[in-house]
Amino acid sequence: MATQYNFPPTSRYYGIETSSLRLADGRQVVYLRRRFIPQPERFADWQRHEVQQGDRLDNLASAYLGDPEACWRLADANRAMRPAELTERIGRILRITLPEGIPGASNA
Repeated sequence: MATQYNFPPTSRYYGIETSSLRLADGRQVVYLRRRFIPQPERFADWQRHEVQQGDRLDNLASAYLGDPEACWRLADANRAMRPAELTERIGRILRITLPEGIPGASNA
């Protein structure tokens, strides 16, 4: 049975359905279904950031996106499966993008 869990609209899990599994002992476990990571090409560029010594993803998300918990948007826009890799190399250029579906994006 799929249900909707109420994550806030700013969450990377917003709109993801849940499923449940009944264990052999009768307990029911509810879990999130798989979230498919959108292709970075689906986002319109807004700015770029050159990684500096001491940069942290939460601080960058706060500075550019106004929400330190939105660092997942930076990871999605830069095709990072491991978000920490985004700030490991000084000089790396990070894409700061508009959210998917915002006018200006190729899919809008």
